[in-house]
Amino acid sequence: MGLRGMKYKGIVFDFNGVLFRDADLQVKSWQVIAKNLRGREMTDDELATHMHGRPNSYVLSYLAGRTIAGQELLDLIQAKESFYRELCLSKPRRLVLSPGAQDLLEALVHSNIPRTIATSSEITNLRFFIEHLRLDRWFDVAKIVYDDGVRPGKPAPDVYLAAVRNIGIAPSECVVVEDAVSGLAAAYAAAIGYIVAIGAPAALRRLSACNGVATAIKSLRDFPRERLLDRT
Repeated sequence: MGLRGMKYKGIVFDFNGVLFRDADLQVKSWQVIAKNLRGREMTDDELATHMHGRPNSYVLSYLAGRTIAGQELLDLIQAKESFYRELCLSKPRRLVLSPGAQDLLEALVHSNIPRTIATSSEITNLRFFIEHLRLDRWFDVAKIVYDDGVRPGKPAPDVYLAAVRNIGIAPSECVVVEDAVSGLAAAYAAAIGYIVAIGAPAALRRLSACNGVATAIKSLRDFPRERLLDRT
């Protein structure tokens, strides 16, 4: 839950839904895959539990009702992500950081606060985001943790444990910002010191109820900057 008044040494962001608001684009692209694999779209409950924050391999296996692996997995991932990237490019005014993100990232750079991203995106999408959103302005790209197909995805803690190792701090010294139930569960399982849930107003009650959540915000404009140490 975070100790009262405690300050933390670093921060890890989820990406989709946190630094980049794309939930509707993700849903649209996954619903196409769902109809192809099982003949019907996912319900809202399925989207919350089995899609948001989950790695592609999990979602595809869930939709197919069997384990998908090997070349079949790679082909389906590329089909889904190619469609998703086309949607992003078709809406260029949407291809920007989420409200408040750039100001917050500039402040983190100015204060020399260790920071990185832990995302369920795979490498092709990560490169797409780095190129179009210029993430290298604020992040050491080599320290970003993504779905490499090796480590377990969220809600397992592995992605956040890898992220805090990459920025050289302990989980208890770190802040995580997440928008998905599975991601919040991953941060809690990793024993992250201060967990911030972010989402639309209608989702905040559900997100706030997740284990370990210290605070819930509507956008990064509301991020509690006082929780981070100034290292300048």
